[in-house]
Amino acid sequence: MSNITLDKETFSRRMKKLYVAWKAADSKSEDALGKMDCLVSCVGVDEDTLYSKSTALQTWLFGYELPDTITVLTEQSMSFLASKKKIEFLRQIENGKDESDLPPVKLYIRDRNDKDKENFSKLVEAIKKSKSGKTLGVFVKDVYPGEFCEGWKTVLKAEKFENVDISSSVALLMASKEDSEIITIKKACLVTVDVFTKYLKDQIMEIIDSDKKVKHSKLAEGVEAAISDKKYVTGVDTSQVDMCYPPIIQSGGNYSLKFSAVSDKNHLHFGAIVCSLGARYKSYCSNIVRTLLVNPTDDVQNNYNFLLNIEEEVLKTLVAGAKLSRVYEAGLDLAKKEKPNLVENLTKTFGFVMGIEFRESSIVIGPKANTIAKKGMVFNVNIGLANLTNNAATDKEGKIYALFIGDTVLVNEEQPASILTQSKKKIKNIGIFLKDDDEEEEDEKENKTEILGRGKRTAVIESKLRTEHSSEEKRKEHQRELAIALNEKAKERLAKQSSGKDSEKIRKSTVSYKSVSQMPKENEVKELKLYVDRKYETIILPIFGVPVPFHISTIKNISQSVEGDYTYLRINFFHPGATMGKNEGNYAQPDATFVKEVTYRSTNTKEPGEISPPSSNLNTGFRLIKEVQKKFKTREAEEREKEDLVKQDTLILSQSKGNPKLKDLYIRPNIVTKRMSGSLEAHTNGFRFTSVRGKKKHVDVQFYTEVGEITTDLGKHQHMHDRDDLAAEQSERELRHKLKVAFKSFCERVENMTKQDVEFDTPFRELGFPGAPFRSTVLLQPTSGALVNLTEWPPFVIALEDVELVHFERVQFHLKNFDMVFVFKDYSKKVAMVNAVPMNMLDHVKEWLNSCDIRYSEGIQSLNWTKVMKTITDDIEGFFDNGGWSFLDPESDEENAEQEEDTEEEDDAYEPTDAESEEESEDDSEYDSEASDASEGSGDSEEEDEESGKDWSDLEREAAEEDKKERNFDRHEDYERKRKGGRDRPRSYDSDEGRSKKSKHDKSTSHKSSSSNHKSSSSNHKSSSSGHKSSSHKSPSKHSSPSKNKDKHHKSSHSKENGNHKSSHSDKKSSHGDKKSSHGDKKSSHSDKKSSSHKRSRDDSREHDRSPKKSK
Repeated sequence: MSNITLDKETFSRRMKKLYVAWKAADSKSEDALGKMDCLVSCVGVDEDTLYSKSTALQTWLFGYELPDTITVLTEQSMSFLASKKKIEFLRQIENGKDESDLPPVKLYIRDRNDKDKENFSKLVEAIKKSKSGKTLGVFVKDVYPGEFCEGWKTVLKAEKFENVDISSSVALLMASKEDSEIITIKKACLVTVDVFTKYLKDQIMEIIDSDKKVKHSKLAEGVEAAISDKKYVTGVDTSQVDMCYPPIIQSGGNYSLKFSAVSDKNHLHFGAIVCSLGARYKSYCSNIVRTLLVNPTDDVQNNYNFLLNIEEEVLKTLVAGAKLSRVYEAGLDLAKKEKPNLVENLTKTFGFVMGIEFRESSIVIGPKANTIAKKGMVFNVNIGLANLTNNAATDKEGKIYALFIGDTVLVNEEQPASILTQSKKKIKNIGIFLKDDDEEEEDEKENKTEILGRGKRTAVIESKLRTEHSSEEKRKEHQRELAIALNEKAKERLAKQSSGKDSEKIRKSTVSYKSVSQMPKENEVKELKLYVDRKYETIILPIFGVPVPFHISTIKNISQSVEGDYTYLRINFFHPGATMGKNEGNYAQPDATFVKEVTYRSTNTKEPGEISPPSSNLNTGFRLIKEVQKKFKTREAEEREKEDLVKQDTLILSQSKGNPKLKDLYIRPNIVTKRMSGSLEAHTNGFRFTSVRGKKKHVDVQFYTEVGEITTDLGKHQHMHDRDDLAAEQSERELRHKLKVAFKSFCERVENMTKQDVEFDTPFRELGFPGAPFRSTVLLQPTSGALVNLTEWPPFVIALEDVELVHFERVQFHLKNFDMVFVFKDYSKKVAMVNAVPMNMLDHVKEWLNSCDIRYSEGIQSLNWTKVMKTITDDIEGFFDNGGWSFLDPESDEENAEQEEDTEEEDDAYEPTDAESEEESEDDSEYDSEASDASEGSGDSEEEDEESGKDWSDLEREAAEEDKKERNFDRHEDYERKRKGGRDRPRSYDSDEGRSKKSKHDKSTSHKSSSSNHKSSSSNHKSSSSGHKSSSHKSPSKHSSPSKNKDKHHKSSHSKENGNHKSSHSDKKSSHGDKKSSHGDKKSSHSDKKSSSHKRSRDDSREHDRSPKKSK
């Protein structure tokens, strides 16, 4: 032990503390130290004894346990009897002659020849010389086996000394921890929290997820192994880490809320799971207790929250100077007030002092504890509710449950005790909510994917389509519910805002002078010249021989010009009707008479005897008015800037040394010209970043630090296994990990300090998607309450609670990107936009918004949101009376209605009347035969496609033949129209868009719109290029009219082919992708024609006859 150093300074300081307490103690007082003549301690070897006062005293004084050592502290000396190695270790404190407050140190080496009889006699002699030499201060409970200890005990018994137990007095002496001890305990707490969160909690979650059967004892063994595993324990020397007690895992109705309990061999029950564990670092203890709740009922959650409230009340009362019985009563009083029926279920004490020993039984938070709490004391606060009944439980094990929470806390002065085991314990953090069997089955159906061969390709596609349809339907259903709720809530909210709305801002009435006496008495005023009063910011103008004051705010602009011998000064004033932007019309007395403009003329000719020409007054006035106006506008702009500033309270600095603090941070935006680093420190009511203050107003402030080097040595030869590079990468990884731990610790400490009033959000990277909220594309990441990007400047932060709805713009399949528009609940606030979101992320973003209960809509066009929001805010009631936000997807409701009507009509095949059929058969008999042939041909080809599949050349040839038939039909139709004298000329519509379309397109696309693009009355399949449905449309309405449907078709056909037929079939140079799309169109056309019979051909002839009227 000669290589081990002993901290002499710590030994001297603590030994002095012991001797001072001994001398100060009164023999008549309750303090046992006052009754003893000397302190005697004997430590033997006992592997079964984990904690004892004797070993605790040794650890406190020397830093190590010294077995087979006798300590005798008398008034005259400090004597130690031990083996040679231990005495060599203790020689480091032997030079005690310099310590005037302490007696000298006497060291005795054990002599095994005479079994230490001589050494024992020397110690007894020293005892008898100390004070009266009769009473020994001993630790009564410490009884060690072994020849050495038994021999010493026999000697003391023969001398007939009186014994007094000083355990509680020494415990109180060691209870107030020094700063170095607190640091060690904090490290022990860090180990405890790491093992609980990183190992035990994750293990339990995994067991529950996979529905495994694991014994409590097996879990406890895993915790004991994890305590020394560097995978879970970081930042400490694992060789000095040990368990305070075997971990305790309890569930399934068998609970014992004591730390002497043992993890039994029963399997983990998925109900209330009580976990207790404590790590010991360098002999100092820590402890944490958490209860994990699986699918807790509302009653269980209420009881748990009640328990949290009691702990909070106990910590609030546990301050330096408080009596521990009073602390207990504070918690008990709250229990009696909130839930008196659960008082009997509460644990009998609320905690105990902890340090080198895990439990100090003499200092507890209980009803009869008279000890006063002191700064630096560390308590294991643990509160529980036992034998609670869960009536909603379906199994026997879940009927009885218990709730138990515990933390290691530090007593402070004048503020609540601070929690050292920083692990969140709110219901949202410890609650594990599982889905029901039905929900699981649905999820399994949704997530189920079969890996099939090429021969089963159709099955895979059908399965996938069904799955997508199911999830999409659920999403749409949820969005319909949100749409209804959105309009109702928005209308209600805006109604409240309008009722409590402040009166409209009126243009500030600026008074130049309150009375005539304040008018300046200058000569210029008397001589009826222009005079600028800078003090009152007023211009005095002569009007009809009277000097009239005008405040500078009434002047809109001024201009000066020189024409010939005269100088002209023109002054324009603000008045009703003049453009003033946002303040237009807000006059206090709009019906009063206003001066619009005034023009003054003065000669430039200087008369004999005059120092300056008369026009110099206008020149001076022009210059001074400009100066005063500039000064006034600058001041007004500053006032407007400060209007919506948050008025901050004065920062209350916390005097505690343990304030959460992060060093070497930078701030964005730069509040000073030069970028500078500083430290961010949390105080009582806010944060402080160094001592710099900025003058500009900012909404978002960011604190960050940099990891890694920004520069790279390009001249250096790069090698994959270069030692310097590998070392640099390793150091960067270590620095990154260190910074992560520091930031996480800072966040947790601030949350605990503020009792979760301040919460920190962490982005979910897996939910992120790219987008461009500003100039560059960045990764936008959702958090639990916001959508953020923090890596680029300026940062993008949108709080989800402020969002009314999200609208997707430019959602078209041929585009690669779409845009997102965030409309806020405050309609006066400008909408936020995110551009260039990849189209393949559309479903991903929809799913995320849907899970956040945020309404979304989509459209193919970009809207002018400034005008849209102005229109809404001008007439909010009218906006919601007309359907509110449903205008963003106007076809949603009517489309559903039309689909239902179409379905009904499709069930009953259309049968035309005789008259109608005869008339149409005469005109279109040729088309009937062609259409029926095409129908049969397409049906056959479709069957062949499905069964065997065709190559691209066959599909190209068929497409060319189909186009040829269509062109022949167009010529026939032109001929028929000329023959009839244009009686079937397309009907004009009221809408401007309908009138603007020409019949040219009608000629080129009439066959396509009538036979290929409308929905067949006997088929459920819609063509992908369909612009409108069949003739089952009703009369033109607001949202869905034939003209509107026609126009949609008009746009799609013009944008793709400029009015031509689908030439992608016949275009020999088209790309493979074009071929694929044309194949899709063709296949769609085939499927429209496949199922039709001769009756279908008659329908087609009837539809064809109407098509020029219905569609262009």
